[in-house]
Amino acid sequence: MLDFLLALFTAATVGVLLIPLLRAKVTGTGRLEGDLAIYRDQLAEVERERVAGSLSDTDAASARTEIERRILVAAERDSATEPSPSSVPALHRYLPPVLCLLVPALALGLYLDIGRPGLPSAPFVPRANTLAIAPSDAPPDLDRQVDAARARLAANPDDPDTLSALGELLTEQAQGTVPQPAVEAFRRALEKQPDDARALFYLGLHEAQSGDSRAALQRWLDLEARSPEGAPWLPTLRAEIDRVAKAANLDPRQIKPDRKAPEEAAPSPMAGMPQPTDEQRAAMAKMAPAERQQAIRGMVDALAARLADTPNDRDGWLRLAYARHVLGDDVQAAEAYAKADALKPLDPRQLSDWAEAEVRPLAPGTPPPPSAVAVLQRLETAEPNSGLALFYLGAASLAQGDKPAAVRRWRTLLALLPPDAPIRQMLEAKIKEAE
Repeated sequence: MLDFLLALFTAATVGVLLIPLLRAKVTGTGRLEGDLAIYRDQLAEVERERVAGSLSDTDAASARTEIERRILVAAERDSATEPSPSSVPALHRYLPPVLCLLVPALALGLYLDIGRPGLPSAPFVPRANTLAIAPSDAPPDLDRQVDAARARLAANPDDPDTLSALGELLTEQAQGTVPQPAVEAFRRALEKQPDDARALFYLGLHEAQSGDSRAALQRWLDLEARSPEGAPWLPTLRAEIDRVAKAANLDPRQIKPDRKAPEEAAPSPMAGMPQPTDEQRAAMAKMAPAERQQAIRGMVDALAARLADTPNDRDGWLRLAYARHVLGDDVQAAEAYAKADALKPLDPRQLSDWAEAEVRPLAPGTPPPPSAVAVLQRLETAEPNSGLALFYLGAASLAQGDKPAAVRRWRTLLALLPPDAPIRQMLEAKIKEAE
């Protein structure tokens, strides 16, 4: 509504400024009048030269005769020409104001059609402030990871974890701004898994970036209330709550009166890690996001040290693998998954996470190493339509010279992908090259 009022006031202002232009009289002049004015000046010049003595009377008379002849020719030419339409002066009178009003109106209509008037400038969101569910340092091959996530969705379109991961990757591509495709992925994830913390966090971030700070705080406060004290995302979540609340001049307790005081709601470590003292909790609450991230790394290292003394703690290895994956330490995450698998074979979901940890550090176009191939083969056996397994095992087959196996896997993946999947063109090129 505010946008339309501003547009209306702008149009009214332009209209007021155009009133003098509309009232001005615009008169057209014919060609004969211009010619006669020139000839009058010539006759006057001839007379001045005769009086000054620079021109004799005979020459002056000849010059006047020539000028008069030209006047008669101009008069005859003008009488033979049709009169100019009366609309010409009107065109010159109304064209400028019409253009002055039409151009802003067209610009406003175009903006309202393809723009988003209600969207404020999105603040830069540092990677350290995003939810600690994905690596803190975005890898350089985001496009490949997005394609891999879409390939996994082709095999299992309703997988909430993959939908949520895709939304986060799209947000990383947009430099911290939550784009509309990511919003749609997060909403689909919530339909299948209503307590998905990652989707809830980023949807709140989208609301904050769209100017609806109260809705963002409401969503985040609800997430904070339902999160266990060992949840790894609580430090970042609470930091974002404080940031948005201060920027919007809102008190979180007015939105959720039963919320704990910030001193009582200090960031807590991941489940299964050594519990910090009250002094450490208070110190973490005052830390900058980067310092808090470093503190979390210290807790992860403490968990790894404890597992060195208790190597049979399978749940502990799984927690460590998850934590390493969160912090972007994929090589160490893969090692932790291997430790847990040695104690008891992982289920397909865990195998998929293990395989992702194995292939994520790879440079674009690099085939997976033998350790990753072994995990991917187990994943393919457990889930024959796993997009992750089909894609990377196809690359491994091609590297080994088994082009038919590579083509077979990639064609299977291609059949699973939707028609508008961005990875289709790349896959088709790879298949053509292999054939």
